Amino acid sequence: MTSKVSKVTFGDFHYWLPKVLTAIAIIAVSSFISCSSGNGKNQNQLLIEVPIVELKPMSITVPKTYVCDIQAVQFVEVRAKVEGFVNRIYVDEGQFVKKDQTLFQLSSNEFNEMVNSANAKLRQAQAEAKAASLEVERLKILVDKNIISPSELELARSKRAVAESAIAEAEAMLKNAKIGLSYTTVKAPFDGFVDRIPFKTGSLVTAGDLLTNITDISEIFAYYKVTENEYLQYMRTRLENEGVLDQEVSLILSNGEVYEHKGKLETMEADFERGTGSIAFRVRFPNPDQLLKHGATGKVQMEEELKDIFLIPQKSTFEIQDYTYVYILDKDNKVKVRSFKPLQRFGLFYVSDSFEQGDRIVYEGIQQVKDGIQIAPELKPEKDVYDTLVKS
Repeated sequence: MTSKVSKVTFGDFHYWLPKVLTAIAIIAVSSFISCSSGNGKNQNQLLIEVPIVELKPMSITVPKTYVCDIQAVQFVEVRAKVEGFVNRIYVDEGQFVKKDQTLFQLSSNEFNEMVNSANAKLRQAQAEAKAASLEVERLKILVDKNIISPSELELARSKRAVAESAIAEAEAMLKNAKIGLSYTTVKAPFDGFVDRIPFKTGSLVTAGDLLTNITDISEIFAYYKVTENEYLQYMRTRLENEGVLDQEVSLILSNGEVYEHKGKLETMEADFERGTGSIAFRVRFPNPDQLLKHGATGKVQMEEELKDIFLIPQKSTFEIQDYTYVYILDKDNKVKVRSFKPLQRFGLFYVSDSFEQGDRIVYEGIQQVKDGIQIAPELKPEKDVYDTLVKS
C-alpha cells in the first residue's frame, strides 16, 4: 500500500512564514507578560498579614502564695513532774480552761508524809536553837561575874550557830517537800484548750510522762518558707521603706476558702535552712472564733508589685524543652526567633523583664510564620491584647 505525500510549493512556504513568525512573537510576549504578572502575585502572597503586639513596660500587682504551717501562739506539753497514780481528772479533751485551773490530781500520801516529817525536823531544830540561845545568855552572865572563862561562852555561841543552821536546813527540806506535794496537783499554765488525755484515772505515771497538751489559739502563727532571692528582695523593699512594711497577708484555708481576718508579717528565722537554702517567715493572724487549730495547713497569700515589666501573651509563645520562645520583628518586618525566661505566670500572660519598649512580637498565628520570613504586620490594639487581664 502506497502513502500519499503532500507537496508544499515554495510559494506556499513564502506565504505562510510571516504569519507563523507573527504568531510566535505574540505567544512569546504574552508568556512574558503572564510570567511577570505571576511573579508579582507570588511575591505579594509571601507577605502574609500577621497580628502583632508592641510591648510596653507596665507595673502590676500580682498575688504570691506559699504553703504554710499553722501553729498556736502558745503550745505547751503538760507532763508529770513526780511519780504517782492519777487519782482524779478534772477536765475533758477539747475543753477550754483558764490559767491555774486544776487539770489532774495525782496521789499525794507520800508527799504529805514528807511534808509532815520536814515540819517535825524544823520544830526540833527551832527548839534546839532556842535552847542554845538560852545557854549563851546564861553563860554570858557567869562570864561577866568572872565565874567561868570566856572560852565556855564562845563554845556555847558556836553550838547556837549550828542549831540556827539546822533551822535553815529544815526549812529548805520543808520547802522542797511542799513543792513536791504541789506537783501532785497539775494546773493549766495559761488559758487554752485541752488536747488528748492519754492516761485515765488509776493509771500510774512517772516523772516526765505526757498528761496532755494545752494550746492557746486566741491567735495563731503561720510559718512559710521563701528562697534566698525572695528574702533579699523583701529586705531591699523594707530598707527602701525605712524598715516599715505594713503589708496585709491573707490566709487560704485547706478547703480553698479565704480566711476572713488579715495577718501581719512579724519576723523571720535567724538562719537559712541547710539543704533547701530557704528561710521561714512568721505571720500572726487573729483567731477570735477559734476556727484555726494548731497543726493545720494552708497557704499565705500576699500581693507583690512588679514595676517596668512586660506581659507576654501565652498564645504568642511556644516551648522547646525547657526554653520559651517568641517571634520578634526587626525594622524590616522580618521574623526572628527569640528565647526569654519568664519570671512567673500572671493569668494568660508570662511576666518577663527580658524585652525593651517598642519590641514587636507576633501576637497570634505563630504556626503560619517561621524564622527569617518577612510579613505584613497588623498591629493589634492594646485594649484587645490585655482585655483578659482587665476582666480578671
